[in-house]
Amino acid sequence: MIEVVGEGRISTAPDQAIITLGVMTEGQNLEAVQKENNEKTANIIRSLMAMGIPKEDIKTSEYRIDTMYDYVEGRQIFRGYRVTHLLQITINQVGLTGRVVDTAVSQGANTISNIQFTVSKPDAFYNRALSLAYKDSLSKATTLASTMGVVLSKVPASVQELTQGSVAPVPYQAGMQAKALSTPIQPGEVEIVARVLVKYYFQ
Repeated sequence: MIEVVGEGRISTAPDQAIITLGVMTEGQNLEAVQKENNEKTANIIRSLMAMGIPKEDIKTSEYRIDTMYDYVEGRQIFRGYRVTHLLQITINQVGLTGRVVDTAVSQGANTISNIQFTVSKPDAFYNRALSLAYKDSLSKATTLASTMGVVLSKVPASVQELTQGSVAPVPYQAGMQAKALSTPIQPGEVEIVARVLVKYYFQ
């Protein structure tokens, strides 16, 4: 029996961006810090919806209240509170990514933790990659059989999918930048990879 791993790769331009950004506020009065954070976050959401982004594509990914301390000569001294509210924004027009970032920053966003580019319907691309993976396994097995001087069976003994159909998004790590007309963000390409383990009989 001949056992080989086949791999297939498909590259395509992403059609979806997932942005994680939000507001971080600090101060000694927790109620005031929360209020400031809530107002800025609400302004960001309203502005994004005014751009045409559906409300269901804007969701909270993290909300956290931290107590801050300074350490002076081994003593812990209360400094205040930090409230962090992060939003996850899904955009189906990747060309708007820069505008979304700029709009959020103009409304008070001061932290951008991640931007990822992906495809909204990955199954079709993955199935194509899976087909290429099987063809790759057959090519490898045929080469091995020819080298060994044996005849490969036309039907494989077994086929095992080694991947789960997921598409790894392309990350874009974004820091706070000086405001421009539109933050230049390049999505690049998404690569979809499929792998199979195939066993072939030979004579």
